[in-house]
Amino acid sequence: MAEPARAVIDARELVKSFQGNVAVGGMSLRLGEGEMVGLIGPNGAGKTTLFNLIAGSLKPTSGEIWIGGREVSQESPERRIGRGVGRTFQIPKPFLEMTVLENVLVGAQARDGERLFANFLRFGHVRQQERLAIEKARALLEFVTLSGLEGQPAKVLSGGQRKLLELARILMADPQAILLDEPAAGVNPALLETIMERVLDLNTQGKSILLIEHNMDMVSRLCTRVVAMALGKPLAEGTPADVASNPDVIEAYLGAAA
Repeated sequence: MAEPARAVIDARELVKSFQGNVAVGGMSLRLGEGEMVGLIGPNGAGKTTLFNLIAGSLKPTSGEIWIGGREVSQESPERRIGRGVGRTFQIPKPFLEMTVLENVLVGAQARDGERLFANFLRFGHVRQQERLAIEKARALLEFVTLSGLEGQPAKVLSGGQRKLLELARILMADPQAILLDEPAAGVNPALLETIMERVLDLNTQGKSILLIEHNMDMVSRLCTRVVAMALGKPLAEGTPADVASNPDVIEAYLGAAA
């Protein structure tokens, strides 16, 4: 049997309580190098809270989060981006008055031009760095099919285009692992195909991807492994077909619908 891929993200027995209410209760999840894993569950299952814990916008009540072999449970989101973990949000919030290109450039990390003295002491280096950042941002806009809109304000973009823009902005930081929070939600079928193609391209390039999604067709087409959770706890894990046919998963979804 083949050895499992080295873990990029390893969340161990995570618990998150809010004033006594348990949103995540003993959840473990492992994302290996080059894996694409789906995270499913009914509304209120704790999926986004788990994402927030992994990305650093929430600190766990207990449990551990390891990124690239380092325990990072108390580190900030900025430090975790530096360690190679980027995330998108269910509802993208671009800077509406800034251009599409400027929104992507916001995602660039550790630019010398952000430091006052570097603009005076290393002006040529800063100009070169900015030029390279613009070239990279334009290449990413082409990758997400938005290059024709680079000079337009982000407020003109549709919901699906905003999700593509957010993906391009995250890619400016060169993450090894990408957490995608419901990329299919509210997206028209044509743009959804584009999003799926780009996510698959990124995975083929070696990016590890953890995907929250209710669209089981998308999960089945993209993911080799699926983790289901309900009420903040693990429910099932396996192939998309196995998890979709699991009686506990079916009951959790039907119960939520009822």
